[in-house]
Amino acid sequence: MTTAETRTPAPPPPAGLWGRLPLPSERVIRSLAIASLVSQIGIIVTGGAVRLTGSGLGCPEWPRCTPDSLTATPEMGVHGLVEFGNRTLTFVLVVIAALTFAAVWRTLRSNRPRRDLLVPSVVLLLGIPAQAVIGGMTVWSDLNPWVVMLHFMCSAALVGVATVMVRRAQRPLGVVPPRLDSPWLGRLALVTMATAYLVVYLGTIVTGSGPHAGDPDSPRTGFDVASVSQIHAHAVALLVGLTVGLYAAARAVGSPGRLVAAASVLFLVELGQSLIGAVQYILELPEVLVGLHMLGAALLIAAAVDAWFAARWLPVDRPAPGVRSA
Repeated sequence: MTTAETRTPAPPPPAGLWGRLPLPSERVIRSLAIASLVSQIGIIVTGGAVRLTGSGLGCPEWPRCTPDSLTATPEMGVHGLVEFGNRTLTFVLVVIAALTFAAVWRTLRSNRPRRDLLVPSVVLLLGIPAQAVIGGMTVWSDLNPWVVMLHFMCSAALVGVATVMVRRAQRPLGVVPPRLDSPWLGRLALVTMATAYLVVYLGTIVTGSGPHAGDPDSPRTGFDVASVSQIHAHAVALLVGLTVGLYAAARAVGSPGRLVAAASVLFLVELGQSLIGAVQYILELPEVLVGLHMLGAALLIAAAVDAWFAARWLPVDRPAPGVRSA
């Protein structure tokens, strides 16, 4: 909760490198948070393109592309370019995460510190190189499907962290809003979010059992695709039911905050994902639809985390006069 107090003078700027950095505006911080979310979703899409084009081992080594070259060579053809291009995008994510962390850290020695953004900015900054190492493990294991699943789920977790950071960055001056006075709604939203992650994980098992391995010689899980697809479909039905329940419960208690809107967005994403999933299964998994389904999985995670966030906090449009972040 926030408390009103007299605004104190800004502390002196930090010495050394941090003192030479300009104090970022709230708009800059929000833009960096959005860039983090977009880039985390984007790397999932480009990673899917690597697998769907059969370029998973386009660079057969890691961290070098080949034993003798850091980059792809002309002899490696389009698969080498696709795989190396996806690796290069990792550096873009690192730059965005580093800029975000630097901006947040600089505010800590000002009259508007964004302590609420420190933890997610650190998680993203450290999570990206950790993801790169897991990506290297997928190459070393010749695209073992279980390692690929881990790689994807870590990306899904980072999408969730970036979503939280975007919503926190939208709070004016970092003001912490009042909590939603319905703990059971928060628990229902938490269960819904956990189920969304379960649905995505089961989707990775379906993919790991199907034809798009990323390389013709890569192993598969050995599960029957029809069976794991049916389990995945049951989990989707559960998720849709929970989302409808969350929406109805929010309306029943007077549509608190923006929870109704967040639950509605989550429901629409689920409908779109369900439609794409059904059509791609009927058409025997065409690459374009599988790629769209991977984008939808990232959007599903973002929407589920956003609904959980909306079930915990009321929105804040602007800070009250003389109020600083808690």
